Amino acid sequence: MSDGDSESLVRPYTITRGRTAPERTDLTLITQVTASDRAGEENSRDARRLQPEHRAILGRCRHPAAVAEIAAAVDLPVSVTKILIGDLIAEGWASARPPLAVAEGEGGAPDIRLLQAVRDGLRKL
Repeated sequence: MSDGDSESLVRPYTITRGRTAPERTDLTLITQVTASDRAGEENSRDARRLQPEHRAILGRCRHPAAVAEIAAAVDLPVSVTKILIGDLIAEGWASARPPLAVAEGEGGAPDIRLLQAVRDGLRKL
């Protein structure tokens, strides 16, 4: 293992404060995450206390985004992204909703645009 490999393993461990699995079991690859109104307070004291990765996730979630898309956008493993999203939800910075409410198009068929966005997000991983 090269020095770069060990650094890439340490960084996620550090930003999750040693947690290796998300506490929330409801976050799937296609769960939609949206930043709350509180996230608009970027210059507040509370917002400045967030880790840069948390702020990057909130920036990506100004409009609803799938967990897979967020992970690709912030260039973090999905498991780490889920842990950080869980933190944000617990603190009221973001909310999540099941994908089925968004994934259904006309007649209950899957929304092709959402499925394509998830596919594209997974390819970026």
